[in-house]
Amino acid sequence: MPSSSLEGVRLNPGDTAPAFTLTDDHGAAVSLADFAGRKVILYAYPAAMTPGCTKQACDFRDNIASFQKEGFAILGLSPDKPEKLAKFRERDALTFPLLSDPDKAVLQEYGAFGEKKLYGKTVVGVIRSTFVLDVDAKGVAKVEVAQYAVKATGHVAKLRRDLGLDS
Repeated sequence: MPSSSLEGVRLNPGDTAPAFTLTDDHGAAVSLADFAGRKVILYAYPAAMTPGCTKQACDFRDNIASFQKEGFAILGLSPDKPEKLAKFRERDALTFPLLSDPDKAVLQEYGAFGEKKLYGKTVVGVIRSTFVLDVDAKGVAKVEVAQYAVKATGHVAKLRRDLGLDS
């Protein structure tokens, strides 16, 4: 059961990850269950084509081979429309699905949308977050890692270390 705090829902290791089906940057429906039998890195970011989000996406792109070698799929998640995500993918040669959650329902279920501090002010928006999910053969995912309020720069390197992918 996800824990609750003043910031809203937070997922913890061992929780069942909320299932979803969203439209990706190619206009196709992508479900978490599509990754049955695999591990998924789902990362939530505020907005395509902004400097921090571009840095983070390019870091995932540049490290995708090491994640894939260990069986991980990578999925980006933002409230952007599929058309904007397609432009982001094309502009930065991104090689993993970018999922569109314009009504922010999935972001909220994962605790990646809510109050956050931005330049000293409290605002409501996407909380940059990363989840490592283990999807079983039936398509049900368990949370292995839930990281909230991560930094755009350096996060992928830290995640690789946390997952033991650095040799």
